[in-house]
Amino acid sequence: MPTKKINVVKPGNKHISIFVPAGDCVLSSVIGSFKVFNEVNAVAKRKELPLPFTIQLVGITEETKLYDGAFSIKPHTTIDKVTHTDLIILPALAGNIPEEVKHNEKAVEWIATHYKKGAEIASLCTGAFLLAATGLMKGKKCATHWIAFDAFRMMYPDVELIKAVVHEEQGIYTNGGAYSFLNLLLYLVEKYVDRETAIYCSKVFEVEINRDSQCSFSIFSGFKMHEDEAIQKAQDFIEENYIEKINVDELAQHCSLSRRNFERRFRKATQYSPAEYIQYLKIEAARRQLETSRYQVNEVMYAVGYNDNKAFRNTFKKITGLSPVEYRNRFQAIG
Repeated sequence: MPTKKINVVKPGNKHISIFVPAGDCVLSSVIGSFKVFNEVNAVAKRKELPLPFTIQLVGITEETKLYDGAFSIKPHTTIDKVTHTDLIILPALAGNIPEEVKHNEKAVEWIATHYKKGAEIASLCTGAFLLAATGLMKGKKCATHWIAFDAFRMMYPDVELIKAVVHEEQGIYTNGGAYSFLNLLLYLVEKYVDRETAIYCSKVFEVEINRDSQCSFSIFSGFKMHEDEAIQKAQDFIEENYIEKINVDELAQHCSLSRRNFERRFRKATQYSPAEYIQYLKIEAARRQLETSRYQVNEVMYAVGYNDNKAFRNTFKKITGLSPVEYRNRFQAIG
């Protein structure tokens, strides 16, 4: 949750539509949303206050089966019957994401229509794919699970991806990955109700409040879902030789390209400059050593090809959001 002050909306009962996708979705993001908003209502009821929310599960069909039929959801209503809503929650999609977006094409216009009527939209994790299909995210920043970045870039190149846990822009909220959707829900509780209730919910559900980045959790693997063979060749070379000092001019020659053309094509294919790509690979290797080895930080630094202690620590914190020592304390295996 961002630490900046949240502009609380006007009090009063808000209609929340928790969308139940057709096809595969992450059940926990549907149930989690339902439980958090109902807990807020329960708090208000105990205090003998008006209920902040009217909560409905809204589907395309009257029943959705998940996980090969192991679970099923019977929404309260269907999208064609919802004439007004204040907030639409889009849960995380699962399985073959492009196919799941197609399965939910009927909802795309419904989402966009209600946004234009004044509803706010919140996507959880890979729910961002369905949100982006509406066209509402064009030219905007968007968070989703870091592991889905490559696929998202392929489908929606006109949307700027960020590694935020929660991002708000023009009444649209997007969220990072997995169970961090709970952080977005707390953010919405604070905005729609108050900080006190959000803190109470964070304690009840034991969710750390005010988390704002996925950086410490992400794994850099390099964007390879492109068809530029020369750049693929450069990526392979970097991955095999990142410990050494790699010269961009030599990389360009290795690919039989001019430096200017090489740098242009590299950024277009990977979203990074060659220098940034090398840095991310070095830091990813450092992260793995900090997680699994007993090497001192300086030993890790030398092992991944850094010689300048300050440069290594600054780059590490810029990419992960943590210092090397903080990262080790959080992620090193016990024992």
